[in-house]
Amino acid sequence: MVWHLATAVAAGFYGVLAGLLVPEIIRRIPEPEAEPGDAHGSHAGSEAGQAHAGEAPPREAKEAYADIARVRGLRTGAALATGAVAVLLGARVGWRPELSFLLYLAPVGVALAVIDWRTRLLPTRLIAPSYGVVAVLAVLSAWADRDWHALETAGWGWLVSGGTFLLLWLVYPRGMGYGDVRLSGVLGIALGYLGWAPMLTGVYAGFLLGGFGGLLLSLLRVVDRKAYPFGPFMLLGALAGVLLGPYVAAWYG
Repeated sequence: MVWHLATAVAAGFYGVLAGLLVPEIIRRIPEPEAEPGDAHGSHAGSEAGQAHAGEAPPREAKEAYADIARVRGLRTGAALATGAVAVLLGARVGWRPELSFLLYLAPVGVALAVIDWRTRLLPTRLIAPSYGVVAVLAVLSAWADRDWHALETAGWGWLVSGGTFLLLWLVYPRGMGYGDVRLSGVLGIALGYLGWAPMLTGVYAGFLLGGFGGLLLSLLRVVDRKAYPFGPFMLLGALAGVLLGPYVAAWYG
């Protein structure tokens, strides 16, 4: 498996600059109206309906996106995190067309992780446009590579990843926010373009990290065991899929 040093340096420089924009990305997101299924954990589903039925009290007011954007140290932390992610992506993928949509997802993913961590919400206003951007860049990448099979596996990635999360949400909506379902589709397209091994590795790693990470953080009393954000673990799992997918494929093949 080849690692690309020059691409890693260039991608890291881009990542730092893009990461500086993360607070502005967060600030520009409109405050959400009440959306059933967007809350995580024990408060998933319609809050008003739960309160009426006596199942759970209403959750605390959501932290405003503008307030999150003003959090001290966010700009520096986001720049470093996005830069690190971009370095890893560049080193793994190299100067390939698919690096375009992966680097697009780097600052978006950091912004989503920050928002989900602080609010247990994954805003549709940020995820929905990402579907279009990632899909268009995937088509252009397939055209540049003359690799339409990659576009086919990207479609399968969307179906498998998004379908898995949708099924879990339908079976137990209180255990997962619908924002996770939306995010899983975007990540499925990106990972699916890279192949079956990165896609399956990324999905599995997200669940693995979410399970063990959530348990550890709950034991340390950092998060509530019944209501912790799953989005950051999904994003870390997707990164693991990009980095480790080729090794998994080589191990099986």
